Amino acid sequence: MDINLPLILFLAVASTGVIWLVDLVLWQRKRQLAINAVDAEFASLSETERNENQKYQVAMEAVATEPAIVEYSKSFFPVLLLVFVFRSFIVEPFQIPSESMYPTLKVGDFILVNKFSYGIRLPLIRNKVVDIDDPKRGDVMVFFPPHEDRYFIKRVIGLPGDTVRYRANTLYINGKEMPQTAVAGNTKLDRECINKYGQNVVVDEHFGDRSHKMRKCESETSNASDQEWVVPAGHYFMMGDNRDNSFDSRFWGPVPEERIVGKAFAIWMHWERILSIPSFSRVGTI
Repeated sequence: MDINLPLILFLAVASTGVIWLVDLVLWQRKRQLAINAVDAEFASLSETERNENQKYQVAMEAVATEPAIVEYSKSFFPVLLLVFVFRSFIVEPFQIPSESMYPTLKVGDFILVNKFSYGIRLPLIRNKVVDIDDPKRGDVMVFFPPHEDRYFIKRVIGLPGDTVRYRANTLYINGKEMPQTAVAGNTKLDRECINKYGQNVVVDEHFGDRSHKMRKCESETSNASDQEWVVPAGHYFMMGDNRDNSFDSRFWGPVPEERIVGKAFAIWMHWERILSIPSFSRVGTI
């Protein structure tokens, strides 16, 4: 099960904020009354004598010292709040866990996702409060699929109202073939493709004036059979760039607009394994 980091971060912000507020309204006042009582008890002493009086210093320290939980809350709350706001409304980092978007994204890529490209949404409940723009065909998007609350990343293929057809590793949108241009053979072999007596190839797939690299098997595989879908209003049809090894809308259907997380726009680091050395050779826009 994936860790719900936004929820954990929200609870951390809420708990530290509440503790800080309770201290400000209640506990701080009680500490001040105790401090005033100690000052009254040693009112006969001058400022210099108080600084030298051990009994006064011990008594003052006992009543004036903030509880550890208050001290930590005051220290962490501003930082946690800043991180929460930044991740919720501006940019959130993700790590690529699978090869479904290969060759565009590789396992171990750390990416940045723009959280306001498609509108500003409330954290956790994901309701859109400010409409900014809609996903475009060819965008790489992070979302929650219809069948589970787990982050997925795929490419936007079909827009609301589109008819999407996938036949023999070729994509058709509204009856128009999306042309492909051969780029290179792929030395990273796929066992399913080999079993079908095929060869992995990388092509440029063109959506009008936009194009992206796509990996496919030259022979037809189970994912490449002739299928057709009509994208409902308010939904988006998503597919991985590694077409024969992607669990996407071909299996669980179009993604509702309310389950969009944001637009992936950059790779900022590549770190495939914990014991490996992070690399910045793949830094760049997506």
